[in-house]
Amino acid sequence: MNAIGFAGYSGSGKTSLIEQVIPALTQRGLRVSVLKHAHHSFDIDQSGKDSFRHREAGASEVMLVSEKRWVIMHEARGAAEPSMEEMLGRFADCDVVLVEGYKFGALPKIEVYRSDFSKEKKTEPMFKKDLNIVAVATDAPEFFQNQTALPLLDLNHPEDVAAFIVNYFGWSPETIMLA
Repeated sequence: MNAIGFAGYSGSGKTSLIEQVIPALTQRGLRVSVLKHAHHSFDIDQSGKDSFRHREAGASEVMLVSEKRWVIMHEARGAAEPSMEEMLGRFADCDVVLVEGYKFGALPKIEVYRSDFSKEKKTEPMFKKDLNIVAVATDAPEFFQNQTALPLLDLNHPEDVAAFIVNYFGWSPETIMLA
């Protein structure tokens, strides 16, 4: 499975960039999925709804299905958090999975580095310690000029990031349209 991560500190703009890259990839005919890791408890269900009540009653999984979408909610019930690789294996067939939140996962990643945020938080670029970083999406390419030979992508041009992903996986326009 083709997967590429978006790495960066919380608040650096990963979600916004992914949100803009998705249509740039789907317009090329690619089927895109997203794996998002959360570092805290979250709930997509609403208290009082049938699915919530079933989950609260002890169901391990609850599937909601309609003509528009379906979702499976799985309760860990004390089990260990599944690995990124395990979760990637659960996806339906797609061309690429964009991964957000597995900062130290062993997959190729694009570092998201927003200059205002990084200066304010005094964060160091991640590529200095993470050999899985294959490019940096930034609004301050001049900051990286003498620090790395990695490709520098314009954070404010998601089309450039999408083009990098297409090239990274070696897809040609003909290959994409056959997908």
